[in-house]
Amino acid sequence: CLNRMNDTIPICRVAGEIKLDQDDIYDKSIDVVQLRARVGMVFQKPNPFPKSIYENVAYGPRIHGMVNGKAEMDELVHESLERAGLLKEVESRMNEPGTSLSGGQQQRLCIARAIAVNPEVILMDEPCSALDPIATAKIEELIDELRENYTIVIVTHSMQQAARVSQRTAYFHLGNLIEIGETDQIFTNPRHKLTEDYITGRFG
Repeated sequence: CLNRMNDTIPICRVAGEIKLDQDDIYDKSIDVVQLRARVGMVFQKPNPFPKSIYENVAYGPRIHGMVNGKAEMDELVHESLERAGLLKEVESRMNEPGTSLSGGQQQRLCIARAIAVNPEVILMDEPCSALDPIATAKIEELIDELRENYTIVIVTHSMQQAARVSQRTAYFHLGNLIEIGETDQIFTNPRHKLTEDYITGRFG
């Protein structure tokens, strides 16, 4: 919902308000293209573009007119890959296809692609569900570093992951927001019975 990708789903219904910097993102005055530049997205399954590693990262800044000239683009691409913890692994392979990377590397490439447009928020939809434990640990480590500069919103069914990487947790049940609070409070002293039932394994 935060980047309005659900606008393309005819049966999707949204009630209430979703605010980004006090602006309701569903207000008619909101420019959806600009909104999606402010809110980056990393999907459940790594989905690099059918382009080179370099072009995967350069694509967003180019279409948004964020850079002037190749030198500036080179710097931005390298900086984004560095922030995603991937630069050392791909520095000599920039012209190779993004799809030639391992699953964990592809997901970090997608993170580099997202941060290249300097978003305020990064949405991550089950970002580790298709990855092995080692790749998952790298992504979680990266999330911990990135939250110093970005607001990161993660959707996960892994309570262990939510407890490890989040500062605040929201519990949704059948599409409805049930409870939100500090992660420690949600996991140790939930206020809503549905939340307690879920985290104690009574269902789910």
